[in-house]
Amino acid sequence: MGLFLLRRVGMMILTALCLTVIVFVLTNLRPNLEKLAKTQGNFRMSDEAVASWLERNGYDEAMPLRYGQWLGVVPGWRQETDQGVTGRCLDGTIAPEAAARAPRFCGVLQGDWGFSTVFREEVSTIVAKRLGLTGKLMLWVLALMVPLALIVGVLAGMREGSWLDRGLSSLSIITTATPEYVSGVILIAVFASSSVGLKWFKGTATGAMDHANFENFFLPVLTIALYGMGYIARMTRASMAEVMAAQYIRTARLKGVSFSNVVIKHALRNALIAPFTVIMLQFPWLLNGVVIVETLFNYKGFGWTLVQAAGNNDIDLLLAVSVVSVLVVLTTQLLSDIGYVYLNPRIRIS
Repeated sequence: MGLFLLRRVGMMILTALCLTVIVFVLTNLRPNLEKLAKTQGNFRMSDEAVASWLERNGYDEAMPLRYGQWLGVVPGWRQETDQGVTGRCLDGTIAPEAAARAPRFCGVLQGDWGFSTVFREEVSTIVAKRLGLTGKLMLWVLALMVPLALIVGVLAGMREGSWLDRGLSSLSIITTATPEYVSGVILIAVFASSSVGLKWFKGTATGAMDHANFENFFLPVLTIALYGMGYIARMTRASMAEVMAAQYIRTARLKGVSFSNVVIKHALRNALIAPFTVIMLQFPWLLNGVVIVETLFNYKGFGWTLVQAAGNNDIDLLLAVSVVSVLVVLTTQLLSDIGYVYLNPRIRIS
């Protein structure tokens, strides 16, 4: 297991580096940098003024060099001006004596994620705050989605081909086939609209950022949970139906064991092995799903931040959000593999 973990962690680091290179190159293309310069200056800047701004802020250096600076393995750029010394690792323009004592490396590895040009705040502070808000949303989504999906899947798989199986399977397919931006709009129109809706939910998801309650938080949670519930339920149903057809289940039934005991004591544990991996893989999907739902309900979490960073060409913030997303995906995949090994004794690591 130790060697397996080392290999997987090594692959995670290599994959993360490759993906960060791709994201860094795409976000730092010349048109994006020119747009950033005009956003920070004015949109009527001449080409010479844009080039001068990029040079003053270190964006005119070679792409590999700038990637190394952002990562923290290459010393940050510095420039001497009449007022003093400015650079990536310096807080504004300072005297040469103070610049000599300042650190030379200031990248992601040193905990410096950069500065947001839109929110005018440290990127690390923004990401930590917004990720916490999305974590709260995802926690309640999982608390609603996973038990509901398992119950639906187990009930449908217990008696394959019955009317209950057909009804619950159809419900699962409908929820999975309905995107979040459709179900979210429908839920808002039916349950929260002040003109034609039932007006059951009067709060807004923006208010849930500080004080979450049933009225302002249930609709975004339900929107995400409905979409993911169908997929987990169908996987659970397929696994449960396969287990119920196994030979040891038939033997237990022939011995006179009641149907409820067969399901609970014999079939349920084995049937939940496969859905475990599916549940763990919902974390990367949830990060994508919250982009739509948080924007739709104006819940300013991680997904909302991603939209704002991309729409406003906030390069440092966009890079940080992308890196965190990559780390979440890779970590959950590793945890799902480890959990699957412990849950299924037939799996062995060579």
